[in-house]
Amino acid sequence: MNSQRHDSLKENNWVQLKEPGDIFSAIVASLPLMILNLMLTIAIFAVVQQPVTLADFGIVQDGFQINIDLRIIVGFLILLIFHELLHLILVPDFVSSKKTYAGITPLGGFVYSEEEIQRSRYLMITIAPFLIISVIIPLVLGVLGILSQPLKILILLNSMASSVDLLTFILIL
Repeated sequence: MNSQRHDSLKENNWVQLKEPGDIFSAIVASLPLMILNLMLTIAIFAVVQQPVTLADFGIVQDGFQINIDLRIIVGFLILLIFHELLHLILVPDFVSSKKTYAGITPLGGFVYSEEEIQRSRYLMITIAPFLIISVIIPLVLGVLGILSQPLKILILLNSMASSVDLLTFILIL
């Protein structure tokens, strides 16, 4: 953390967000939200007549089956990029900003900005990928009857991964 910048912000009545110190603490703190997100997305699947079954996860009557599907692996990488792009495009003037960054690490993607962003806008930036990918897209695809099993898995992964975003959203409220 840049201590001069931090002191400058405090002098201008900015309040530091109280958040977990590292990604592992954030994930642990967000576990209840992960379960809540998962339940909400499963409920949405049920509403559009596309319930999640044990077979979707390889659990069949005769045992447990694991298939490594290249489409899911590639889909996950595309999902990760799409999720972070949704955060990024909502940052005001992100294209011309010299203080906004995006990237991918072994633990996931990130968008980081030192731009001044209104609280309401920041809340929207934080929650948008969850709402779009795990709520709106399954509703639309389910109504159209094109919500496939691989898409359901990817949407559920996004729903669970969005728990840290939801934790941030709650801390900012």
